[in-house]
Amino acid sequence: MNSDAYGLWSLVAINSAIFIFFAFSFFKPRSARDWRTLGMFSAFLLALFTEMYGFPLTIYLLSGWLGQNFPGIDFLAHDSGHLLEMMFGSQSNPHFGPFHLVSTVFIGGGFWLLASAWRVLYAAQASGQLACTGPYARVRHPQYVAFVLIMIGFLLQWPTLLTLVMFPILLIIYIRLARREERESAASFGAAWDRYAHATPPFVPRWRAARQTPTSNQ
Repeated sequence: MNSDAYGLWSLVAINSAIFIFFAFSFFKPRSARDWRTLGMFSAFLLALFTEMYGFPLTIYLLSGWLGQNFPGIDFLAHDSGHLLEMMFGSQSNPHFGPFHLVSTVFIGGGFWLLASAWRVLYAAQASGQLACTGPYARVRHPQYVAFVLIMIGFLLQWPTLLTLVMFPILLIIYIRLARREERESAASFGAAWDRYAHATPPFVPRWRAARQTPTSNQ
């Protein structure tokens, strides 16, 4: 293994800490459920950065297939860890390739959505009202959508076998958490929640003019 490209465990720790801190500061977990959500996302990031800077398990496991189908590429060079860029994009500088640029949009958009949704949720909880403005006017669970966007961004940028396995598992867990939250909201807000849930999709927005949604538990 190229010692200059991997085995950089300090970078694993630094990058994991930075992005987990970003997620923490944007998400601001308060309940045990929030902490579980952040913990699962943090495990995804730790697995990602371990392969990005520590040990490239995916490249080792796929080395025979990669070498046979993409001759001439040194997949142990660090830039070659951007597998989608090496296989389908520009092989010159992966940081400016199409997959990397799209991944930056997903990651940046995900963190923006996470912060925007938290501000609305915090204000609604402080006033005892149903969160249904801002991102919540488009989808019922914008914070889970934000985590998924960030994970998709990282998968486009640096796909690994472990994170590809973790991704659908996290999707299922987040959907179950969202359903549990909806049952609690229905019990707390009654008819206001029913009207809001009927008008607002859970995860994928309907791109049309914003509609009026209930703003209180009345």
